[in-house]
Amino acid sequence: MKYPNFREEKKLWRKGYNFVVGLDEAGRGPLAGPVVAAALCFNYFKKKSRSNRDPFSVNLTENGSLLTELRDSKKLSPKKREELYKLLKKGSEIEWGIGRVSEKVIDKINILEATKLAMKRAVRNLEKKSSSADFLILDGNFKINVSISQKSIIKGDEKVFSCAAASIIAKVSRDRMMLRYHKKYPQYGFDRHKGYPTKLHRKMLKKHGLSIIHRKTFKFMKG
Repeated sequence: MKYPNFREEKKLWRKGYNFVVGLDEAGRGPLAGPVVAAALCFNYFKKKSRSNRDPFSVNLTENGSLLTELRDSKKLSPKKREELYKLLKKGSEIEWGIGRVSEKVIDKINILEATKLAMKRAVRNLEKKSSSADFLILDGNFKINVSISQKSIIKGDEKVFSCAAASIIAKVSRDRMMLRYHKKYPQYGFDRHKGYPTKLHRKMLKKHGLSIIHRKTFKFMKG
């Protein structure tokens, strides 16, 4: 089995792109709540300036052995995602930004465009607390409307470290948002399904109807 690695980032670092940013999202499939994107940068420039070691021999062991278990967020348990999220948050050489687009905007512009907008916002938020991004690696087969060099990689969250890490940040951030929504709308069971179209969610929709945070343009009762 292949795991996320730094192959793509290293190629770009060697070309002079110091701030290589991986992007991924969470929440394209749910029937309720926002879509959330994360833009994550392993700060090669900072590492290079602090260390006499080979800057391309990156393994992140200094941030905890659990980072050797980093995967696409969909392949991790909620507990493991939380553990990795906390380790990523502690990493002094890891910086990220979050972008969120509400269900109302999703209904207006469609989920693909909302995903692109969330990624654009994530990059902007990252740049507010870090240097400007030099290069973007997107998980998917599309690009976003920013004046930054970028590359799309299908299943990038399974191949590229920065994208896999971004997938965990985006997923945990969105799950926490849905837990807060659960307190406002406990009848739907958002704490269990996070808005995805499970049997329980469909059952609660039939019983209670739509809430304010449901995506009105999605087909709710498929299957």
